[in-house]
Amino acid sequence: MDLATLRAHAHRILPDATIPELPNHYSGKVRDNYDLPDGRRVIIATDRLSAFDRILCTIPFKGQVLTQTARFWFEATRDICPNHVLEYPDPNVVIGQRLEILPVEVVVRGYLAGTTGTSVLTLYKAGQREMYGIRLPDGMRDNQKLPQPILTPTSKAFDGGHDEPLTPDDIISRKLLTPAQWQQLSDYALALFARGQQMAAERGLILADTKYEFGLDPQGRIVLADEIHTPDSSRYWLAESYEARFAAGERPESFDKDFVRSWVAARCDPYHDPIPEIPEQLILDTAAVYIRAFEAITGQTFVIPEDGAMPIDRIRAALSGLMRG
Repeated sequence: MDLATLRAHAHRILPDATIPELPNHYSGKVRDNYDLPDGRRVIIATDRLSAFDRILCTIPFKGQVLTQTARFWFEATRDICPNHVLEYPDPNVVIGQRLEILPVEVVVRGYLAGTTGTSVLTLYKAGQREMYGIRLPDGMRDNQKLPQPILTPTSKAFDGGHDEPLTPDDIISRKLLTPAQWQQLSDYALALFARGQQMAAERGLILADTKYEFGLDPQGRIVLADEIHTPDSSRYWLAESYEARFAAGERPESFDKDFVRSWVAARCDPYHDPIPEIPEQLILDTAAVYIRAFEAITGQTFVIPEDGAMPIDRIRAALSGLMRG
């Protein structure tokens, strides 16, 4: 999508999806959720950009990109693992089955990469070789392919605390999951990642790592929740230039969505200071990256809803049948 088209529609943002007529509202960093009395959950992806434990701005069409990318992958992997999706009444909305979210979040990693405190690269550079119940060999370099994909589970911090690395023994001994649940979750995660890597490779991409979240349905089945293989939950690299950049010790090319984050961090302490006004061009550039990522990952053309309505009005109309009087 060209910048002129994007600029013409940039006012059609969804900063908030509060709908008082829907019950049991819960607002996350990026999504607004509503629990219906019949066991369904309405999940609306807004355009909020979250970083540094706060909302920095809104990025036009970000919520639609995330919802539609996840839709592509949920549909492409439903033969591997059941997922929570029931229907898509709007480009930003999924109605799913409400689940009991499991207290273990799993990142599957195919490469020695990452920047967070729980990433394998961070731990490896700090001198650790045993992590998450796995031993990595000495002499590995940044962004090198691992001998095989590995599971790096963390405890899911429901209370806003920090995630904590776990080993399989931790998970079982602390009774976070039963042995059978951990085996099933592991099998699902590795199979989903293998499918993701295969399909990404067909599009000229490397799926380096990704995060999965699972829950239990009322029958006790493990079901894939949240999102899958989106630009926010996954690290994608461009395959064509990976080998040359790795050989040169350079970072792999990626869908660099961190323009805003980097711009803010260069101008203030983003955890404590007021956030400076973010330039419109920076926001449009970030929107363009999200749209480009969607098209590269899915092979589909990104479609702006043609009705010209503001997203919140369109969503309210799509969900009108669920609203209480």
